[in-house]
Amino acid sequence: MPEVKTKTIKKKGIFDIEINSDLIHQVVVSQSSNRRQGNAHTKDRSEKRGGGVKPWRQKGTGRARHGSKRSPIWAGGGVTFGPRKEKNYKKKIPLQMKRKALLMVLSEKKREKTLLFHDLKIKEVKTKAIKDIIDKLNITGSILFVLGQNDKDFVLAQRNIPKTNTITAKDLNAFDLLQHKYVVMQEVAVKAIEDIFLK
Repeated sequence: MPEVKTKTIKKKGIFDIEINSDLIHQVVVSQSSNRRQGNAHTKDRSEKRGGGVKPWRQKGTGRARHGSKRSPIWAGGGVTFGPRKEKNYKKKIPLQMKRKALLMVLSEKKREKTLLFHDLKIKEVKTKAIKDIIDKLNITGSILFVLGQNDKDFVLAQRNIPKTNTITAKDLNAFDLLQHKYVVMQEVAVKAIEDIFLK
């Protein structure tokens, strides 16, 4: 089984950024909104079936006047101001802000000692191989594994372990980092982050 990397990795511009909570909040809110599917949909009165016949005549009954059973004030009628699937939740945010927030979160994880380094190499595609790595690191809680490049075998071995996820360096973002207590990163992923996010 691979040994744990104990040396400290220092990269200027990646792990030494001062945190700006307002910037991180803006970025996380935008990324969260952009992941919304917006499937919730209610029908308004024009989309409900029926209601073509006036319930009763306009005058002379002593009851309130109505023109359709599909009015929002009737049971089974349309919904007023309900969620609509055509609503767009997308929020645009500059690329530099997203990159800056990512580096801030990485720096903070490093300061809090919840960012760890390991080669993340496994000899066989088994869940036990990943559990052995976690036990060797002696950590409990949610874990995000960061790979330098896609490793199908590692992903297959990891996916049955609760509260763990795997992501490649090129797809790294502040939202996913903050969703996990610990970040376990390959050393080669640091080089990939430097090449991609410090251009």
